[in-house]
Amino acid sequence: MNTSTPSVLFVCVKNAGKSQMAAGLMRDRAGDTVDVHSAGTRPGTSLNALAAESLAEVGIDVSSERPKPIDPDLLRRVDRVIVLGREAHVDAPEGVTVETWVTDEPSERGIDGIERMRLVRDDIARRVDKLLSDLMSRS
Repeated sequence: MNTSTPSVLFVCVKNAGKSQMAAGLMRDRAGDTVDVHSAGTRPGTSLNALAAESLAEVGIDVSSERPKPIDPDLLRRVDRVIVLGREAHVDAPEGVTVETWVTDEPSERGIDGIERMRLVRDDIARRVDKLLSDLMSRS
């Protein structure tokens, strides 16, 4: 990994929805200026179809991505670990910054399906934009 390029690992439990959305959004916005990774604490078997659909609506294709576990070596090398949601927990090595994003959960307000995913996507997108700005100001 190029040490001058900031790196981020997005983590959720299954690596099927929120962390994949965050990674897709960051890749779309940052291009090759940020090394972007995603993983799950207990990876699922496939992507959340509605999460992928909500990204496709804004021109981001994550269909080739697959849920994967956290790589301990990668965890030691990234600049930031972003945990999405309350359920996932990451014990990061010393020197690695871990931040938790308690994301919007529209299902708690009775909003489900693709409309839920659009709201989640938009919440994550705002957070990704802020993170990207922060990463760029530090590099």
